Amino acid sequence: MSGGLLVAGTTSDAGKSVVTAGICRWLVRQGVKVAPFKAQNMSLNSFVTTEGAEIGRAQAMQAQACRVEPTALMNPVLLKPGGEQSSQVVLLGKPVGELSARGYHGGRQQQLLGTVLDCLEQLRGTYDAVICEGAGSPAEINLRRTDIVNMGIARNAGLPVLVVGDIDRGGVFASFFGTVALLSPEDQRCVAGFLVNKFRGDVSLLEPGLDMLLGLTGRKTYGVLPFRHGLGIDEEDGLRVSLRGAVRESAVAPPVGEDVLRVAVCAVPLMSNFTDVDALAAEPGVVVRFVDRPEELSDADLVIVPGTRGTVRALEWLRERGLAEALARRAAEQRPVLGICGGFQILGEHIEDDVESRRGHVDGLQILPVRVRFAREKTLTRPSGEALGEHVEGYEIHHGVADVAGGAPFLDGCRVGQTWGTHWHGSLESDGFRRAFLREVAAAAGRRFVPAPDTSFAALREEQLDRLGDLIEQHADTDALWRLIESGAPQGLPFIPPGAPA
Repeated sequence: MSGGLLVAGTTSDAGKSVVTAGICRWLVRQGVKVAPFKAQNMSLNSFVTTEGAEIGRAQAMQAQACRVEPTALMNPVLLKPGGEQSSQVVLLGKPVGELSARGYHGGRQQQLLGTVLDCLEQLRGTYDAVICEGAGSPAEINLRRTDIVNMGIARNAGLPVLVVGDIDRGGVFASFFGTVALLSPEDQRCVAGFLVNKFRGDVSLLEPGLDMLLGLTGRKTYGVLPFRHGLGIDEEDGLRVSLRGAVRESAVAPPVGEDVLRVAVCAVPLMSNFTDVDALAAEPGVVVRFVDRPEELSDADLVIVPGTRGTVRALEWLRERGLAEALARRAAEQRPVLGICGGFQILGEHIEDDVESRRGHVDGLQILPVRVRFAREKTLTRPSGEALGEHVEGYEIHHGVADVAGGAPFLDGCRVGQTWGTHWHGSLESDGFRRAFLREVAAAAGRRFVPAPDTSFAALREEQLDRLGDLIEQHADTDALWRLIESGAPQGLPFIPPGAPA
């Protein structure tokens, strides 16, 4: 095998992450040793590998689709937005500084090309195939000069490119044609063809358009994937999450007990690792919603203050909207509240921040006896332990160092009354602990809710990845995909004018 394929998209959120995971799961079922790769990811939804490296959660999930352990090689550059104008740059799993968008695209990005290519080459030397994911669109002509994640990596590494388009948005034919037509002749030679995502209806009605697209571009369509609910793997950011929408679109079983349990997640700015609540949403009878108004906390049985890349900014947001007062009132009334990472820090007495916001001393919500000092070095660990009589595993990604001065121990944090706080992300994925925690919440809320005895979050994830593999196997031209991965883009693909501007 030549070792690779780049899955690009006509737009952000066209389905690149899902298609990449699906191709990976399909390949591993065929006995192919495969790995995922994304040269540069912009995401606040990250994960810690066993070697203590921070990478995008989408790449961690794609590694699971490949049935391999995720490593920093799979996502060498991670950008974590800290506001409208700047991002923390994480290189090979470790933060190396903050850069503005202008500073990054103005030169720093191109300097990373050698590192990115080296990581890809290491993976290709270890695996039979590497399925790469692009970012945004490959036809972002204003950024092509410094691109290291789309055509820049495809050209330098000799990868064929498959362009994915979301037909549910409309305009997919124009998007496919326009994407190719805005690329230089050299870039166009890498683009092998297209994949239609999220199609609803009779495929035979689409086929004449696909034939015309082939005639216009000389490039075939490698498959038409039908629309399916609940297939998204861990998203790169929270922008798609409606503040009033459910976390999951897929149906879950009815509640085991007589009552449901309502969970409200404060949709704080720069929310990070919002997938922490996915394990709750997978529980029959648990209803999870993202909220931004204090009145939306009134009927919640549990309120979660999630992680954030801007702890002080999120704290101010909570105060501005009246949510801080509502949280304090809930805590005083012994109604359940859970703070995770930045949310844990917010619930404390005060924060000393000369690193993230550079605001110095800031008073917290005074609910938990915790004082937080931001350190320049980031904590990146995979802790495990016991809580509520159950084994728990998680991961930590934070600059804040917590000094816990009271309360009952809870993971690395504490508990006071019905308010819990911890830096551990992912703890609710531990099935026994999640059930024990939900029983405590239900008792405190006076709900006759009973956790399902057999919900396995890991098994649900595997089931979801298998469904993605099924989509590729059943609705893509897998023989043609195999040839693409094995032999590269077809020779003699025509140039589509006008091409990239000079």
